[in-house]
Amino acid sequence: MSKQTPKSQAIKRLQSLQNIGPVTAERLFSIGIRTPEQMKQSDPEEINQRLKEKEGVKLQCDHILEKLKALSNPKAVEGMARYGINPENTYGVSIPNLRKMAKEIGVDHDLAQQLWSSAVHEARILAGMIDDPKMATEEQMERWVRDFDSWDTCDQCCMNLFEKTELACQKAVEWSANDREFVKRAGFVLMARLAVSDKKADDILFESFLPIIKRDASDNRNYVKKAVNWALRQIGKRNAHLNRKAIETAREIQQIDSRCAKWIASHALRELTGKAVKERLRE
Repeated sequence: MSKQTPKSQAIKRLQSLQNIGPVTAERLFSIGIRTPEQMKQSDPEEINQRLKEKEGVKLQCDHILEKLKALSNPKAVEGMARYGINPENTYGVSIPNLRKMAKEIGVDHDLAQQLWSSAVHEARILAGMIDDPKMATEEQMERWVRDFDSWDTCDQCCMNLFEKTELACQKAVEWSANDREFVKRAGFVLMARLAVSDKKADDILFESFLPIIKRDASDNRNYVKKAVNWALRQIGKRNAHLNRKAIETAREIQQIDSRCAKWIASHALRELTGKAVKERLRE
């Protein structure tokens, strides 16, 4: 016998109420009603209004998915696959086109959830662009990060949404310790992005990331090592003090008996000790 999911269990409980069939139970579940007790305590008019709003969002989501499909470019999908992007459920819509759509849509948390649930590659990137960072919960972030199956979905979601949440620093550390490739990558992408975008953060935050970077410098998975290298370089370009600290860490990584670690260190040192970075940090 297959194990019931929390959703199927909740729907089954709701069906114990009179005149609640499986379809109605699933609709109620979609607006957050999980138990018969919640149903009994809710105002029927409010439930109907929430269902109308939810289903309106669903229609809007369907319209956007049709628009994305109309913009599909099979040749672009082939090119994306060559760069390591999962071609499954991918239409080949460019990032500039997605940004244009996001600007037209505006911030919409509910629509973002529907777009993510579609599992369409571009719809998920668009979801990260239009979601409201203030409404993104820890549960949502954990659910989305587990769905990452390509480096671009990971990077776009971190840049457009996750780095703007209050949980960004916490998740950078937590996810960096995860064994799943794109979850771990997300942790280091957040470190890299925070070094650029969080102008108010103290140096001590980024110094705390450096031992983590050293810890994972031997992970030879391509999308992990590139993110580790990215995080180290961005921290080292933040200011003169962190530049010195990042160079020290890179030299320590260089001593590790690992081809991957030596690659990370050499690439970081080349940039962080270079003339362009040094001149910019002196300004």
